Amino acid sequence: MKKRKFAMALVSFASAALLAACGTVSSTNSSATGTEIGETVKIGYNLELSGSVSSYGQTEEKGANLAVKEINAAGGIDGKQIEVITKDNKSETAEAATVATSLVSEGANVIVGPATSGASAASIANVTSAGVPMISPSGTQTDLVVKSDGGVQDYFFRATFTDGYQGQIMAQYATENLSAKKVVLYYDNSSDYGKGIADAFKEAYSGEIVSEITFASGDKDFQAALTKLKDLEFDAIIMPGYYNETGTIVKQARGLGIDVPVLGSDGFDSPQFAELATASAATNVYYLSAFVTSASEKAKAFYDAYVAEYGEEPSMFSALAYDSVYMAAEAAKGAKTSVELKDNLAALKDFEGVTGTMSIDAEHNVVKSVYVVGLTEGKQSSVDTVSVSK
Repeated sequence: MKKRKFAMALVSFASAALLAACGTVSSTNSSATGTEIGETVKIGYNLELSGSVSSYGQTEEKGANLAVKEINAAGGIDGKQIEVITKDNKSETAEAATVATSLVSEGANVIVGPATSGASAASIANVTSAGVPMISPSGTQTDLVVKSDGGVQDYFFRATFTDGYQGQIMAQYATENLSAKKVVLYYDNSSDYGKGIADAFKEAYSGEIVSEITFASGDKDFQAALTKLKDLEFDAIIMPGYYNETGTIVKQARGLGIDVPVLGSDGFDSPQFAELATASAATNVYYLSAFVTSASEKAKAFYDAYVAEYGEEPSMFSALAYDSVYMAAEAAKGAKTSVELKDNLAALKDFEGVTGTMSIDAEHNVVKSVYVVGLTEGKQSSVDTVSVSK
């Protein structure tokens, strides 16, 4: 397995508004008293356990549960056991907001989830007004941290990198590692996730985008769009989107003889991607990830524990949820209320997780390395470590 490193300067990307479907998050309740931490530390799960992106929520639940099991077996947090309250947001933004309120009413001191950006955006106002922090393992939308007045959402945290950052990394990787001077940008135009990464890629990429085409969540047939690409000259396809559609796109592209490298976002990171694409088509495919087993001894130990617990390999999403619970546990030390837990989260520095060493910056984004995973015959065949420097 090969590893390459390159340094990249961080660029700030900001959007003017959050998901239109969710409205603008502008809650500023600084007087919220939060929930008390009693005989147990209550962690609520607001996860996509059913619905269109249930693969993410289900694997995140497994990763989170493994962390809880380990922490409780080791004596808990300040001698207190973790109590889990699990709820399914059904992969729906409105339901995610309802679940957030329900978890708070049941005394959750911190919430893990949702997995997706849209559901996270829908939940922020409710947890903020209640004074209960939430940690999205994988909500990457850049402007989730931004309030309408330009300030930071005090009660929102994440364990992963942002969409804007992904777009910049993909532009750099296409140029430096794939030697792509001409690309096709083929992205999910039905989500802020896909659009945000695509916009950031266009901002950062110095080569030529010979064609810009879009798909939507739920699409199944991509033959017409792909057929139009066959007569164009390009070195790679840049594909921000989720595995549900991108796996099928890659399968159909390879079937048409389009064999250039495909570079995807972290939405590719699901076992179902290779299943949808088929192993033979999932070759010369690269995607961003926050977790690789070879990154550290801690990552390898997590991998082994996860396989022993569930009989399957962990994904980036299960690893991020595992880290989210450990971040919450670290922040709960010495805290008497959810508000104090939030303050401790904001001050978290050099936290050693299975997805890397993390610090929370002034905008509540996590500063960490990113990995680009290469696939051959549907299996991981290379890992490139992206070292980020400000």
